[in-house]
Amino acid sequence: MRPYIDKKNKMTKQIYVGLFIIFFIFSLLQVGILDERIFQAFSRVENLLKGMVPPTISEPIDVAGAAVESLQVAVMGTLWGVVFSIVLAMFAAKNVSPHISISYAVKAFAAFVRAVPALIWALLFIVAIGLGPTPGILALAVNSIGMLMKVYAEAIEEIDTGIIDALKATGASQFQVVMQGIIPSIMSIFISWSIFRFDINIRYAAVLGVVGAGGIGWELVRASRVMAYDEVLGITLVIFGMILLAELVTRFLKDRADMATLKAME
Repeated sequence: MRPYIDKKNKMTKQIYVGLFIIFFIFSLLQVGILDERIFQAFSRVENLLKGMVPPTISEPIDVAGAAVESLQVAVMGTLWGVVFSIVLAMFAAKNVSPHISISYAVKAFAAFVRAVPALIWALLFIVAIGLGPTPGILALAVNSIGMLMKVYAEAIEEIDTGIIDALKATGASQFQVVMQGIIPSIMSIFISWSIFRFDINIRYAAVLGVVGAGGIGWELVRASRVMAYDEVLGITLVIFGMILLAELVTRFLKDRADMATLKAME
């Protein structure tokens, strides 16, 4: 019986591997990876790289202003996302939600918001509002809500119910329960995830400008449209520097937040 089972499992694995190889080859042919244009592109890529070096920035003031605008979009988008996520998380968490149906409804809303990429939200807000940093801020705020509300709600659900019950037993209002019991209990998680989300939004803010949502991405599009590839590389390096600086800042803030949490626990 055992040899038969082993043989059957081996045959099943071979079938899966065979199907995967067939699908892989079919995909290569279907999407054109093996197309002759791919092999002819090496010469064009070589010319492109030659046009990029050395990197230049023809209008450094405009690029610097666009970089600052991207940072502002990331900060404002994160701030609004955090504020609304905290409020909605109170309705999403089962242990503090007024009714279980409200919890499921809010979580379903978060899942929908999370499923739509930030770029799509930016396009929708651009149609509704117009070009500029405002649709970028709204897109990042909405996209942040989908992620942060889920994290905050799960953190609230893991709180020791004794804390909430003790506050309610003393006659504390729902607002007092939130401010004196829930918020202090999830503060470390709140800070860590908020900083992490800000780090993500810095990257998104640089990209959203490509569709007209303000920031340095728009400068990148402008340079690419006139085929100024040396300026494209220069702006790309500025974006890289922004992201690297944001990474260092967020890591520093997270370390400080972790140290503050450890001191509070002592």
